Amino acid sequence: MVQKSALLIVGDYVEDYEVMVPFQALQAYGLKVDAVCPGKKGGEYCKTAVHDFTGHQTYTELPGHNFVLTATFEEVESKNYDILVIPGGRAPEYLSVNDSVIEFIKGFAALNRPIASICHGQLILAAAGILAGKKCTAYPAVKPAMVAAGGHWLDPNPISACFTDGNLITGAAWPGHPEFLKLSLEALGAKISNADKKVLFICGDFMEDYEVMVPFQALQGLGYMVDAVCPDKRAGDKCPTAVHDFEGAQTYSEKPGHNFALTADFETVQADAYDALIIPGGRSPEYLALNEKVLDLVKAFSKSNKPIASICHGQQILAAAGVLKGKRCTAYPAIKPQVTNAGGEWLDPNPISKCFTDGSLVTGAAWPAHPEFISQLMHLLGTEVTF
Repeated sequence: MVQKSALLIVGDYVEDYEVMVPFQALQAYGLKVDAVCPGKKGGEYCKTAVHDFTGHQTYTELPGHNFVLTATFEEVESKNYDILVIPGGRAPEYLSVNDSVIEFIKGFAALNRPIASICHGQLILAAAGILAGKKCTAYPAVKPAMVAAGGHWLDPNPISACFTDGNLITGAAWPGHPEFLKLSLEALGAKISNADKKVLFICGDFMEDYEVMVPFQALQGLGYMVDAVCPDKRAGDKCPTAVHDFEGAQTYSEKPGHNFALTADFETVQADAYDALIIPGGRSPEYLALNEKVLDLVKAFSKSNKPIASICHGQQILAAAGVLKGKRCTAYPAIKPQVTNAGGEWLDPNPISKCFTDGSLVTGAAWPAHPEFISQLMHLLGTEVTF
């Protein structure tokens, strides 16, 4: 099997989801993925921005996670990557006037390889002069720049709409990630086997921002049917999320994240309608572990020996449901006493991106582990991406 590679060009205040979802999803699918920023080196980070709609005329912005770069912009070569991904947010505004970025984009376009750009990322493409004659979309406010650059504007209705024209893939905003990822895989010649799966997420208020959306959209990008439910809420209701990160304090910091839209009613879901269960971390598991209906649902998945994938603090729910006994597993390190007291055999997550599978149980310690977390669940479900 050939391994494909992807490069993300990012900058400070790149949109939080628009950088991390493709970054981790593509890794989970088996690609080698690098992320670079002009003027920064591998190991340094870019601050992200949380963009969402909360009733105003335009999106709100809140501070997001710190995104760690994997390589140095001045050292990467376009010929070493099969696809270029450009996230949105506010970063593209200043990257579009960076001559080194524009020259890199032009050079990559000359290779006739796929370029996937979303939201405000198309400001960079417009500045690079590669939109002329192309059918494309973007965040609606970017339309004048794209039309002026010679692009044929396609209205993103709904906002999740994405389009392909030759080697160019464009999307309007982060709700379009499932289609954006699907089209990117198609452009790379991927074959996806055994993806007719149904997965359920148990959500709650102030679950971790990445830990719900990254696996949710990554699995949708494969073609999975994915539902998300929360006790006492219905389809279309929202759960506020929390941005957890390490910024120098003794424990993680917390900031408000996006509002995550639920897709189904908790009261009507049944374990037998799904192939797997996912439990995100954050603060919600602390109170969801007290909900008997949540515990009964978890027990039903466990009794049927269906895959359960839980990350970070999600294992608080598994411990309360009594399904960790005799299982080799991990979690966010501060949850170790709860895991061991529930009969689990503790596995140290070193590094923090490490995940483990024991039978039908997948556990991870925190959101940096998403590539392994998603990949191991895909393996349990028999899904494979090949090139």
